[in-house]
Amino acid sequence: MNDVRLRVNGVARQTAVPDHESLLTTLRERLGLPGSKNACEQGECGSCSVLMDSELVCSCLVLTAGADGRAIETVESLGADGVLHPVQQAFVDAGAVQCGFCTPGLIVAAYALLRENPEPSDLEVREALSGNLCRCTGYGTILAAVQRASRAMYRR
Repeated sequence: MNDVRLRVNGVARQTAVPDHESLLTTLRERLGLPGSKNACEQGECGSCSVLMDSELVCSCLVLTAGADGRAIETVESLGADGVLHPVQQAFVDAGAVQCGFCTPGLIVAAYALLRENPEPSDLEVREALSGNLCRCTGYGTILAAVQRASRAMYRR
């Protein structure tokens, strides 16, 4: 077991984890943050996407022990007091949410993109979300949601 310290969604957390435990498992099962989804466990679908020190990562591929001392942001960090973050609201408004399994990872990836690039082209959005798979919506509504979020966040 490893004693690991993380800053998760701005809160210092400490937990003991086995050597082989993924950050995804730690977030969901030890820290009670179920937003990141466990789908492929191979970093292929993006449903477990989180930000680690502001970098988008698939949490299923990160060992928790390797994340010791790092800052982690999950989908739960967005929005506050029952008010959705503009990215979350844009996904709802654009109809980009179907079954919801891929949604948290897509929202985190879109949030990461928009923090770095407030006015992405459709090509840049496609590239930024290329690591996230959705089996329900097709991607038209997802692309529209990201552009809607961009306008809402930066009032253009």
